[in-house]
Parts: sequence; C-alpha cells; structure tokens
Amino acid sequence: MEPGLIWILAGLVGLGAELLLPGVWFLWAGIAAIGTGLVVLVHDPGFALEVATFLVLLAGGVLASLRFKRRVEGTARRVNAPEAGLVGRHATVIQDDPNALRVRLGDSDWPARLPRDVAAMRTGDSVRVEGVDGTVLIVRPADAPRA
Repeated sequence: MEPGLIWILAGLVGLGAELLLPGVWFLWAGIAAIGTGLVVLVHDPGFALEVATFLVLLAGGVLASLRFKRRVEGTARRVNAPEAGLVGRHATVIQDDPNALRVRLGDSDWPARLPRDVAAMRTGDSVRVEGVDGTVLIVRPADAPRA
C-alpha cells in the first residue's frame, strides 16, 4: 500500500477516535496525519521528513487551537456566573448600617458593600450593581457615572 494512503487512513482513524472519545487531541493528530499523507502523495520526502511533517502539522494545530481557545475565553461572557445577570441592575438600599449594608434587588435581599470612594448610603437610596464578590454585591449610587 502507498505510504501516503497509510497516513491518510491513520488520519481518518484518528478522526473516528475523536468522535468516540471527544477531547480535541485526536482531531489534531488525525488532521496532521491526513496532511502528511497528502504531502507524501504529492512528493515522497522519505520517512524522516514524513515524521517531521506530521510533528510540525500536529504542533501547529495544537498551538492554533490553544491560541484560539484563549482568545475566545478572554472575550466570551461567562454563562451562569453570579455577575452575568446582576451587574448593571438597579437595587434599593434596605439597611444602611455601615457594617452590614443590604439591598433589595428584585424580590431578594443581598448583602452589599460600597467601593472605598463612595460615601455612605441611606435607606431607600437607589444603587446600581457594579460587581459581585462571592455573595456580596458591589454597588454604587444609581446616579453616579459608571466607573
């Protein structure tokens, strides 16, 4: 059997393995093997260069996927994260004790805290959620400019 066809067949087996055991690593090995097979069919470089071609294609695919993953994770909005549905919403101060500020957001009461540069709030004041720290909302007066 032709060496290029063997590489392509091995690549197809790798792609099939990715379907059975998803994890993305068989994908890149399969694509690299198919690419190596195509190179071998066009020009037979010898076994050492075939292996080098496979390794270069494999490394290139893995590095490209890691770079793409990092870019997507950096810009993607976190789903089901506490801040995903709370940041930007308005709430009302229901307890203005400096050590235990609480706000009402929708039908729930939340512990809250103010950033250091914000003066104390009074009961009934309207605030905007700027962040979430565990179960504590970080709030700022609703009429204050966004930080």
